[in-house]
Amino acid sequence: MKKIYVVFLSLFMVATSAYADQEIKFGKLKIEDPYARATVPAQKAGGAFVKIKNTGAADKLIAVSSPVAKEMQLHTMSMEGNVMKMREVKAIDIPANGTVELQPGGFHLMLIDLKSQLKAGDQIPVKLKFEKAGELEVKFQVKDMRPAHGQPGHDHSKDHQ
Repeated sequence: MKKIYVVFLSLFMVATSAYADQEIKFGKLKIEDPYARATVPAQKAGGAFVKIKNTGAADKLIAVSSPVAKEMQLHTMSMEGNVMKMREVKAIDIPANGTVELQPGGFHLMLIDLKSQLKAGDQIPVKLKFEKAGELEVKFQVKDMRPAHGQPGHDHSKDHQ
């Protein structure tokens, strides 16, 4: 019984320490799971995503930047009829005692004119600038978001005769 408890406790500590690396407290704001999607070698733009929890007064994310791209912008995506539209926004509201999740298909961060490929496993520095809370540099984990071989969405049929 003690062995099981020790193994469980060890696994729990590893799991929680990995999660803690993905959570940053910044005043009344908590930054969770900052990540960017890996890109292919010639790709010049990429997306980055993060969850922002606010336990204080309303704030706004007003600017972003990173040395890995010539420019970064705050963006939103929306459906207009059958067309997905992506637009730059001037700010993203962070409501008082609320949460905003920047995710694919909604608000997100665009890395424009990438200086090099974003490779899975790398970390990239991103500066988040809030209207009230100020500036914070966060390391975004680069993740390979493609489905694994054999997973739904992974189709090699066009590659095989």
